[in-house]
Amino acid sequence: MQEHEPRFLITPNIKAEIIQIGTEKTPIIIIDDLAVDNADVIDYACSKSNFSNDVSTFYPGMRAPLPQPYVITVLQAVYRGICQVYQVPIELKLVPLNQSYSLLTKTEDELHFLQCMPHFDTSKPYHFAVLHYLNPGEHGNTGFFRHIPTGYERISESRSEHYVASAKEFIAKNGDPRQSYVTSSDGHYELYHEVEYKPNRLVIYPGNLLHSTIVCIDTDIDPEPETGRLTANMFIDFQ
Repeated sequence: MQEHEPRFLITPNIKAEIIQIGTEKTPIIIIDDLAVDNADVIDYACSKSNFSNDVSTFYPGMRAPLPQPYVITVLQAVYRGICQVYQVPIELKLVPLNQSYSLLTKTEDELHFLQCMPHFDTSKPYHFAVLHYLNPGEHGNTGFFRHIPTGYERISESRSEHYVASAKEFIAKNGDPRQSYVTSSDGHYELYHEVEYKPNRLVIYPGNLLHSTIVCIDTDIDPEPETGRLTANMFIDFQ
């Protein structure tokens, strides 16, 4: 390992909590106290990372590349568990996709209307988000939502066209969503579960779940990696 790369050690004998959320009983994996010490990974973000606005997705903030030794260590630790919990076919191989530090920075008046609604990452069946909460302090949870007109919690490939058409129809009848982060239920989406933000907690969930950060305006909208809602976001697919 090169000198500038952070050391990262997984806590021995980590324990994963597997919960089933929503009416569809989708498994979510939660691992608390993932790292022996998060300090080096946080310091790398603060002192050696170049954050820039995310222009490739609708993420409302800035991102910077994660150090590869950290990514490899985390994915090696959780790979088998993901395959087991989500019954990934044995012939499929893990394909790492985007891996980045993330910081929320957009104020509510800067949001695109699509950023004012819950979203899903992809409709693919074996695509997963691996989310590591890093900074200490009080920050927004991760919320999971149900689309009220269809009842959908996961937007699979077979549901995608119907979901999009239904969402467009609702907006056509009721107007654009309120110009704010979505942090609670409304007439279009129901917030049915939240995973609490805890430093050094890892959360793994399917990318086709409707979800959103439950943004706390006072603490989360912050471009400084020392104080903002700093997370490590790893997206993986099995192909």
